[in-house]
Amino acid sequence: MSTAQSIDIPFVIDRNKVSASQLWILVMVGITVLMDGFDVQAMGYVAPAIIKDWGVSKAELGPVFGAGLLGMLVGSLTLSVLADKIGRRPVLIWATVFFALCMLATTHVTTIPQLQAIRFITGLGLGAIMPNAMALAGEFSPKSKRVTLMMLVSCGYTVGAMLGGLLSAWMIPAWGWQSVFYLGGVFPLLMAVVMYFFLPESMQFLVLKGRRLDAVARTLRKVDPALQIDAGTRYSVPEARHSGAPVVELFRQGRGAATVLLWVVNFMNLLNLYFLSSWLPTIATGAGLSTSTAVLVGTALQAGGVLGTLLMGPAIDRFGFFKVLVPCLAVAALTITMIGQPSIALPMLFLVVAVTGFAIIGGQPAVNALAATYYPTALRSTGVGWSLGIGRFGSIVGPVLGGALIQLQWTNAQIFTAMAAPVVISVVMLLLFAGAARSSPLTPAKPGDDVALGH
Repeated sequence: MSTAQSIDIPFVIDRNKVSASQLWILVMVGITVLMDGFDVQAMGYVAPAIIKDWGVSKAELGPVFGAGLLGMLVGSLTLSVLADKIGRRPVLIWATVFFALCMLATTHVTTIPQLQAIRFITGLGLGAIMPNAMALAGEFSPKSKRVTLMMLVSCGYTVGAMLGGLLSAWMIPAWGWQSVFYLGGVFPLLMAVVMYFFLPESMQFLVLKGRRLDAVARTLRKVDPALQIDAGTRYSVPEARHSGAPVVELFRQGRGAATVLLWVVNFMNLLNLYFLSSWLPTIATGAGLSTSTAVLVGTALQAGGVLGTLLMGPAIDRFGFFKVLVPCLAVAALTITMIGQPSIALPMLFLVVAVTGFAIIGGQPAVNALAATYYPTALRSTGVGWSLGIGRFGSIVGPVLGGALIQLQWTNAQIFTAMAAPVVISVVMLLLFAGAARSSPLTPAKPGDDVALGH
């Protein structure tokens, strides 16, 4: 006998505790993000060995770093749109396979042009990971813990980058720089196989697209085994369908202003993040610190970022994005300015650098989570992907701008005072975004817009 009931997918996820199946989904996605961070940073770890092995200059590797970032930019903009058409699962899995194979292919390159080309191609796959990971993490997380869980998944990127440094320091002397790329290729391939067999597609996505409702039923039973589901069961997602081009839809239904503001925040924050990550140790060395101390200063930035990611998530779930992000970034504007002061004592330098990492690096996953929360299911991957994609321009501009200011012989105080300006702009944009979001509700839906489908 049919139950003839309608099950609200988000409501079921929100009312239940996080099940073992949901935790397993988050772990799989989180490990993929970890390998994303490892592989993105791999070039930086092997660069000194390649310079020595090939007899090239540091300057010749500059375009190689830029090519990887450019590839990620293109991947974020294009494959995120594809994911909102065909699904998060296939794009995440096949992008993982793609960048893993590219990492393995990197072990066979012998020239700078070859390395530049393969890093661009690798970046195409890497750029698809974060938007789809964030979308899946958000769509399988209850509202009360959503931001915390999404930021924990995002934290895998920073952990992967740090782990890559530790492993590279051990692997390169023992087996050569190629060993880093072998590890960065084999492990993601294994994860892709695991995800192929065990990672489900987003239930909200399938219901909105009217596809594979049998898979929705199987996944839903794992989330809430007490649910009575049969052939008469219908599924609903309280969101409007979107039939137009996903990128165009980011500007419809009152989302235009908030979309542009999100793009600016991403651009400014990633500009600062990559400027600090690229130049902080070098500038510290130029200011008279030893190489080992300068490296520790750079490590303090990343450590602060991990701490920020872990602590901001629960705070945002409790107090909201703007009450946490705005004051954190406002403090960062002050601490960035302090980094460049010639009279700053070493213990204070470590402190202000860690606080800066807390806000800037820890704040980036929060900005990603904000995008994933703001956009509805049908636009979520596109929204996060384009927000990150536009931000990638900032990741390219940041290191270049830093180099230009150094070449102009600006003092450290002038450089870091100037780099505080993008943070101030981010704060203003977030305040404006808060107003725009109030006028355009998160994942907007109108009466009668609920999507309900049955077997």
